[in-house]
This record gives sequence, C-alpha cells and structure tokens, in this order.
Amino acid sequence: MSQFTVYTIFVAAFFASANAQFKCPKPNGQFEDDIQCDKYYECDDGVAKEKLCPDGLVFDPLIRRINKCEPPFNVDCGDRIELQPPKSTKFCPRKNGFYAHPDAAVCNIFYNCIDGDALEMKCTTGLHFDEYSGTCVWPDTAKREGCSNLEKKSESGFSCPKDQPKTDARGQVVTHPKYAHPTDCQKFYACLNGDDPRDLGCQLGEVFNEETEMCDAPENVPGCEDWYKDTDDKKQ
Repeated sequence: MSQFTVYTIFVAAFFASANAQFKCPKPNGQFEDDIQCDKYYECDDGVAKEKLCPDGLVFDPLIRRINKCEPPFNVDCGDRIELQPPKSTKFCPRKNGFYAHPDAAVCNIFYNCIDGDALEMKCTTGLHFDEYSGTCVWPDTAKREGCSNLEKKSESGFSCPKDQPKTDARGQVVTHPKYAHPTDCQKFYACLNGDDPRDLGCQLGEVFNEETEMCDAPENVPGCEDWYKDTDDKKQ
C-alpha cells in the first residue's frame, strides 16, 4: 500500500470521527463548532459534514444566508477562539481579510486580501486604518502605535492641522485643504494630501476666501474689504 493511500485513509478516518462526534441540533442547517471559530458543520438529514471557512474568515451562525463566513470584525466568536493554521502570502497574514501595512509607521495604507491576492488601498486623507473594525477611522480612534508623527512645516513655519481634517459641506474630507493666513489677507496655506504644507498667495488685487478656498475680490471677504486701500506695503 502506498504512502499516499495510507495518508488518504488516515485523513478520511479523522474527518469521519470528527463528524460522528458532532450531533446536529436540527436535521438540516449549518452550525458552529464549539471551540474553532472558522469551523462549522453542515447537517443534511441529521448527518453532519465538517467544513472550514476560507482562511481569514470565520463562521457567523446568526447570518440568515447560505454563506455564513465573514471577516472577524463582523463576528462575535465568544469562546470559539481557535482558528485553522494561516495560509499567508505577501502582505496577507491570511488568505482573506483586511490587513494593515507591515510597516507600523504607515497607518493610512492597508490591504484587501482575496484568496491570497493583496489589493493595496489607501485611507482618505487624515484617517488611519483600524484592523479591529476593518475601516479607516480618525487617528484618536485607531490609536495605532508607531505611526509616523513627524510634523511637516512650510517655509514660513505653518503645519497642517492634525486633530480634525477639514471637511466640505457634504462632510467629505477635503483632499488638499487650504487655510487663511492669520494676519495677511492675500496669503494662504495649502496642505497637499492633508499633511504637506505650502505657502501660497493670491494675485495682486485679490484676497483669500476661506469659505470657498479660492482667491476672491476683497469686498466678498469679511475683514479684508479694505486690504488694498491702506498701505502699499500690503501689495508687495
């Protein structure tokens, strides 16, 4: 008898034993394993067959659909803490799921792994990836350690605000937000990708309108109406 045949018989006997030990709660349906979160049993007329979710997914008995395997952040495994051995690939600790960039200092890039293939994704400007929720959230919510916090400054010393990224009227994060200069109506700052500051200015005769984030006529910007009427110094 060949070694392959012996191995096949052993594996078949092992699963037959595991299936025989599980008692179907109902004649038909899918039911969770008591200790392994990505293992479940499919019962057909009271006969149980052991199944495994794709690597990286776990079984959720509460879902009312045929495919009950979900990402871990969507499932409360409770005491079912064991998992199948991981089948990792580059950027994918397991074959399926959402995973942080391997460099702990890179918090805005993550990977969507599908059957071992990693698709690189990037959070909206100002957000960090959170593995516990599988989404991009504010840095103070993600609480990621090791993220790069080196503060970039423009030539004049301006730093882009980090506590709360700027949003538009629809609540969407502005990719390249602009900010008014605190004392000079003609000048303003732009933050490329939210964190790379630049010193900029409007052309002569215009002032920066922070509401529209564009250069505008002085009379349209409260507080800057007389900017070009006072001294010639402001025109330089």
